[in-house]
Amino acid sequence: MRKLSIALLVAFLCGGQLFASGGGSSSKPLAGSYPIVLSHGLFGWGNDNTGLINLLSYWGGMDSYLQSQGATVYAPAKTAAQSNENRGAELSSKVLVYMAANGFSKVHILGHSQGGLDSRYAVSNLALGPKVSTLTTLNTPHRGSPIADIITTVLPDWIKPFVAAILNVFVQLVWNESNQDVLAALGSLTASGTALFNSHTPDNPNVKYFSYGSYITIPDLIQHPLMGIIQPACIAGGLINGYGGTCDGLVPYSSLKWGTFKGGPDYGLFTTGVDHLQAANTLNSGKTWYDVEGYFLKMMSNAKANQ
Repeated sequence: MRKLSIALLVAFLCGGQLFASGGGSSSKPLAGSYPIVLSHGLFGWGNDNTGLINLLSYWGGMDSYLQSQGATVYAPAKTAAQSNENRGAELSSKVLVYMAANGFSKVHILGHSQGGLDSRYAVSNLALGPKVSTLTTLNTPHRGSPIADIITTVLPDWIKPFVAAILNVFVQLVWNESNQDVLAALGSLTASGTALFNSHTPDNPNVKYFSYGSYITIPDLIQHPLMGIIQPACIAGGLINGYGGTCDGLVPYSSLKWGTFKGGPDYGLFTTGVDHLQAANTLNSGKTWYDVEGYFLKMMSNAKANQ
């Protein structure tokens, strides 16, 4: 009996040590999650981009932060300015190669802005669909952006090719990518462009869709130096097109909801909302104003809970 008691005590102590040892990794909130794919938006870039733009941080360090919380993260580059369909094909190809090389069976996707649209295309219409557990979109213009409509309407048809050519060359130089098509990108983000896109991009029944989004509460050029300039046009265009006036500077609040809408980030009384760039912490623009890390952890913890 005494030997049995000693054996049980030793087993208990060893078991406790093993449990404590294993807890180092399992205690991280995203340990055990499928790998996370970060899908950037229009004029965005990924970690494998080789252009000058890669000196800056699109995700503002959120890829590294998610890794520190136990996740495996992949942030591929796509053509900066292209249609949803072309970018979706690039995303699908890169993610499939990445998964095969690492032996992964499923991934979660987090798509910011247009990155949510090209991810939807890849999941609904391409071979990536069976490989995706959840698709989370962040400030994505699912029903279009008034800014895209304004630009395509205001610019005369005769000047559009010249403006597009200049922008295409600029993006090719800074992003070190060919095949840029600014006009195709803008067309994909108009009200009519997204309506057509939605008609041939039905949700994949085997994928869980979530969306998050934010908006600017008060016009404020201190907290929103770029988006605050664009916001009045977004408000006016949103009201004219039936979106409503609430927006993040580029995307109306009514346009960014898709699948199960989970709300937006928490911020203090003196923060005048979270704009389109701050939502993804692009160029570290969000950290000063709200808990970006907590927001990303919340989004990806939800994905893990639904895998």
